[in-house]
Amino acid sequence: MKRDIQPPLGYRSSPDHTTMSFGFSYFRNEGEEGIFLLRSDDARHWKEINGGRPVLVPEVGGKLTRDPSVCRGPDGVFHMVWTSSWTDPGFGVAHSTDLLTWSAQEFVPVNGHEPAAMNTWAPEIFYDEIGKDFLVLWATTIRGRFPETADGGDMNHRIYFSRTRDFVTWTAAELYYDGGFNVIDAVLFRSGGRYGLVVKDETLRPVAQKNLRVVWSLGGSMGPWDNAGPPFTGAEQGWVEGPSVIHVGDRWLVYFDQYTQGGYAALETTDFQTFTKAEVSLPKGIRHGTVFRI
Repeated sequence: MKRDIQPPLGYRSSPDHTTMSFGFSYFRNEGEEGIFLLRSDDARHWKEINGGRPVLVPEVGGKLTRDPSVCRGPDGVFHMVWTSSWTDPGFGVAHSTDLLTWSAQEFVPVNGHEPAAMNTWAPEIFYDEIGKDFLVLWATTIRGRFPETADGGDMNHRIYFSRTRDFVTWTAAELYYDGGFNVIDAVLFRSGGRYGLVVKDETLRPVAQKNLRVVWSLGGSMGPWDNAGPPFTGAEQGWVEGPSVIHVGDRWLVYFDQYTQGGYAALETTDFQTFTKAEVSLPKGIRHGTVFRI
């Protein structure tokens, strides 16, 4: 479908392309109200847009809008995916040229073929410049799979994927990442020529982890994946989830939801080995957000 592209929200003409603004998609409470947006010029200090009202309210699946993830395609159109319920066999998707007005919502039943799938959580969308298509990752627990970690938590997740060029035809769901532990909230990023994942270790027993780790690809965007690095969040941050990764200037910011302490926080790094606290400001009450370039 050909879309009439308009300048996106926050766009400014800049001959050297150095002017950039950023968006932050998130939900509140349990996700029943819809998806909200923030805007920033520096990816550190954020303000609500649309008068603090949701830009999209849930209409598909279990009618929740949790864990929204947004990316901008090469044609300038923004694409958003989200968790539509705790137990749905798929996720929601919609499209926009201005971030305020969204297309009709669609439900993508990526786990519809798998009766043992218990959930489809936290889909993350990534445009693969090499493959020229969109890659969506999510976490699913499939009963009976990965028995070696079955006792490590209330559920036993791994990361799965599907690809699409047109949001009409999707590839069959396949396993994307198994690091040998219960894992959710995988975010794919590209640093130079390397691909990496920031993932949440969801292990609960015998020792709770609930922290973030970095995994590097030994190949391209589809792996194979090296061993996960050590946790870079811990006691100071409490249990965290919903990481989001953005490159700003000469460093990377990793945002995350401090759901046991309340509020959002971020760490910054230049090498994904040493992390320091980032000074950021966001409204209260936001949950599991995703930072993206406008």
